[in-house]
Amino acid sequence: MPDPTPQPPQQPAVDVLVVGGGPTGLTLACDLARRGVRTHVIEAGDQLLPGSRGKSLQSRTLEAFDDLGVADALRAAGSPFPPMQTWRDGERQGEWQLILPDPEAPVSRHPRPWLVPQWRTQDILRDRLLDLGGTLECGARLTSLTQAATHVTAEVTHSDGDRRRMSALYLVGADGSHSTVRESLGIAMKGEESGLRSAVVADVRVEGLDRDHWHIWPDPAGELLLCPLPGASDFQLNAKITGEEFTATPETVRSLVAGRTHLTSDAVTEVRWFSFYRPRTAMAERFRQGRVFLAGDAAHVHPPGGGQGLNIGVQDAYNLGWKLGQVIGCRAPDTLLDSYDAERRAAAADTLDLSTRLYRAGREPQDADEQARYRGRVCHLLSVHYRDSELSTDLRERRSATGHQAGDRAPDLPCVTTEGPCGSLFDLLRSPDFTLLTVNCAPPPEAAGLRTHQVTGGPLAQELGTGLFLIRPDQHIGLAADNSEHLSRYLARVGLRGAGM
Repeated sequence: MPDPTPQPPQQPAVDVLVVGGGPTGLTLACDLARRGVRTHVIEAGDQLLPGSRGKSLQSRTLEAFDDLGVADALRAAGSPFPPMQTWRDGERQGEWQLILPDPEAPVSRHPRPWLVPQWRTQDILRDRLLDLGGTLECGARLTSLTQAATHVTAEVTHSDGDRRRMSALYLVGADGSHSTVRESLGIAMKGEESGLRSAVVADVRVEGLDRDHWHIWPDPAGELLLCPLPGASDFQLNAKITGEEFTATPETVRSLVAGRTHLTSDAVTEVRWFSFYRPRTAMAERFRQGRVFLAGDAAHVHPPGGGQGLNIGVQDAYNLGWKLGQVIGCRAPDTLLDSYDAERRAAAADTLDLSTRLYRAGREPQDADEQARYRGRVCHLLSVHYRDSELSTDLRERRSATGHQAGDRAPDLPCVTTEGPCGSLFDLLRSPDFTLLTVNCAPPPEAAGLRTHQVTGGPLAQELGTGLFLIRPDQHIGLAADNSEHLSRYLARVGLRGAGM
């Protein structure tokens, strides 16, 4: 019999303990590991969460994954979303697009959402984490945590009953909407939304449907959709439920298909995974408490409208990863970490409102064009900015109110540098480091030792104008200035005060 007595903690064996092995936790762990931060992920389940769940990767998320080195694998594993196909009384009523491109969207090499089952996204992130030297442990559940001035101690219970204590400099709760980390901290969720209809999601195998369309059956009881999943023979089923009395089983999933479509229950040859959920809209009162942080669904719970939940969680991780890296590896002041809560709470609040509106609207074909245009304008997340953040400093005398400002995502445009033409700014930025762009001016002495590119022309130079632009590791503009007067001060704030500065 295993000894249930937790073993005493050792000196911190890892820098960051990530609780939760979903897309948010794995993204954060990858970002930390590539910075040389000792990172360990624990996942309560005996394996990573199954099912297609969050299957939509938005443009901004794909940019983050590109920077982390997994975009090519995800593109190979996925596909564009197929057109919607409406059915009534067993007859096709025509196809339409759920999302139309936004002609005014910021330029991105990933202009449209990409369809990848969540289980496959997790597998790709897991493999990347292990390649980077991070570690993942399944069947390990957080039981409790305590904080000290210099570290966090976590009690971890394994599926065989064994318990041990782990110590880390920081801990991040990415353990979902029923977060043990959040409950351990006593942080309340605010803004609970009522009146959103419950739903069933399942991965099924179905005979009698083509795999070239995302099939939808409007029904007074609630729409039912079947979306073909790339890289598998499965369809993801989504169905809204009227009333609260419903138990999800393979049999009830088959009954939904038979009751709302022209297919028989026997057409569902296999129900591979299923889940019943009651959508909520809520956000944690705070995302940081001492040395512990909340990210993803642990910090904010979204209804599945617009496919935003997974994506906003990945963006949480992409924002927090570089900040932890600067504090742990570069001795940046701990106050840098306060900007995580300030920046991501505002972004999450906007996305919660969007997700709720889209979930209520559903996917009604009678307003297809209007809905598709609206979703195309708002779902890509390319326009999320941190202009109000203390980390966003714009000191230019001449700047356009409609142009790029400090806090904005940098424009991914072609440019010409002293090294030659570059097809895309993000090709220059792909790294875990800050990058200084000197546009139509020479690098100042204060930039010594800093990763720097001298931009001499091209669309990027035209868009930004002359000046110095310090780009954060998450591709947002941190500092925009006409000269280097304030550069050293900004660098000190983020832990880049090194030799020659």
